[in-house]
Amino acid sequence: MRTRNLFAAVMLAGIYSLVSAGLFVVMDAVDVAFTEAAVGAGISTVLLLGTLALVGDKEHKPQHTPILPLIVVLITGGVLIYGTSQMPPFGAADNPANQHVAPYYLEDSYDETHVPNVVTSVLASYRSYDTMGETAVVFTAVVGVLLLLARGPLPQRIHHDGEWITVRPGTTREELAAQFKAETEGGGGGPEGGGVDPGGGADPEDRGDTPSGEGGERG
Repeated sequence: MRTRNLFAAVMLAGIYSLVSAGLFVVMDAVDVAFTEAAVGAGISTVLLLGTLALVGDKEHKPQHTPILPLIVVLITGGVLIYGTSQMPPFGAADNPANQHVAPYYLEDSYDETHVPNVVTSVLASYRSYDTMGETAVVFTAVVGVLLLLARGPLPQRIHHDGEWITVRPGTTREELAAQFKAETEGGGGGPEGGGVDPGGGADPEDRGDTPSGEGGERG
């Protein structure tokens, strides 16, 4: 199934994270389930929805067929599946993790950390630096996304009646017509009159250039 509705894609990703959290609970990995539910289904979904409010919820149709990325994904997936086939069965008593690490934590964690919960002792003591690093990464990511979203929608260049003009977010049709009239009367012109192209960035007035001469050529 393929959809270009980004809102539906975000919702599916959130549902997938929530289902994954449920699977982690079934496998007795409550700490991982809590992290997945909070970050994957919670914070990530909220941030993605906030982003869609600024950029829109429709994906543009690609101009080429992504054959090469598809081949890379299939090859990588095949290698990963082949690698997992060499792993010991899940939950087997003779797994290396069940023979060395798990018994040590179960027997010695309370004496060494004085924390009654084994999972908490692992996260807060044995892996405290790792937990602190994960928290710092999540915090930095959230702050970075919030700073980007705080800027609000950026001005866009649109082609209107043969002219390229800068449109700021929230511009009404009346304001657009007035802006187009002002830029036309000011000699900005379009592609034929030396106006700003779609990748030109700011308006001539914003860059400090003064149009002069015929066709909007700058002296």
